[in-house]
Amino acid sequence: MIDTSQFKNGLVFEDDGQIVQIIAFQHHRKSQSAAVYRTTLRVLANNSVIERSYASGAKFREVPVTKREKIYSYDEGDKAVFMDNETYEQVFYPKSLLGPSAKFLTENMEVLGVYVDDKLTAIELPANVVLTVSSTVPGVKGDSVSNMVKPATLETGLEISVPLFVKEGDRIRVDTRNSQYVERVKD
Repeated sequence: MIDTSQFKNGLVFEDDGQIVQIIAFQHHRKSQSAAVYRTTLRVLANNSVIERSYASGAKFREVPVTKREKIYSYDEGDKAVFMDNETYEQVFYPKSLLGPSAKFLTENMEVLGVYVDDKLTAIELPANVVLTVSSTVPGVKGDSVSNMVKPATLETGLEISVPLFVKEGDRIRVDTRNSQYVERVKD
């Protein structure tokens, strides 16, 4: 059993029969009232995000979590196919549970499969991925006070904003957590 004093980002526990993972939490206390932990949680069964508050000292069942490396192989209908690096077994995972992260998947990408009670419940992507810009408009320098950006479509179909100097065919690093441009990659 764990209690609220052991909360940390990434912790997985059971709450009202649901397996949840802490995305963010905050300890909050007003002058004359009891302390409360405000949390943002991801429900691992359907990848939805919820917010809950817990009284200080509340106890929960900690859920054993294991992570195994997998390689993304291909799409088959509405499922993504991953190969387990240890057993070479192919695992089919619904793209609907991947949500927006499905747009970052490229062939042979290494990801982590999150297993809760020996059941695959989530796929974790690396923090950054390198993708090729498939189309963008030419950047025109002008009088500007701040950094200028333009839209770009990447090889996976993902659309993001990039600086004006990025052109078609460039390889760029993209943050998978917020879909933001990080840097241009030199080969």
